Amino acid sequence: MGRILGIDHGDTRCGLALSDPLHIIASPFTTLRVQSEKQIIEDIKKVIIENDVESAVVGIPIGMKGQETKQTKHVRTFAQSLQNEGITVYLEDERLTSVSAKRSLIEQNIRTGQNKHRVDQTAAAILLQQFLDKAI
Repeated sequence: MGRILGIDHGDTRCGLALSDPLHIIASPFTTLRVQSEKQIIEDIKKVIIENDVESAVVGIPIGMKGQETKQTKHVRTFAQSLQNEGITVYLEDERLTSVSAKRSLIEQNIRTGQNKHRVDQTAAAILLQQFLDKAI
């Protein structure tokens, strides 16, 4: 059984998280710099191969009132690009994951201003854990 990759896709950074092989626990993994959509897809494909990933969960940014935004459309296009590469993709509502990630890091005495990459990968872990918890 392969791992599941959580993806918190933003305009400048892409936070990644990985599940354990049994799909029980999500852990922050890394943050990738986004230079172009083509480049980030290639970087994610590399992570998938190197870490025995079987599918990906992409955080979909929906507005607080449930409405689609410009960023929602952008992330849907990104998710479709991953699917076009043969990657199984699930979408997970990512509302408030960055807020939860910041709180979690602050509780660990980690400064969030200088560690935005940690916020992104922690947010990816939170959205991946939400997805895993639903599957149990």
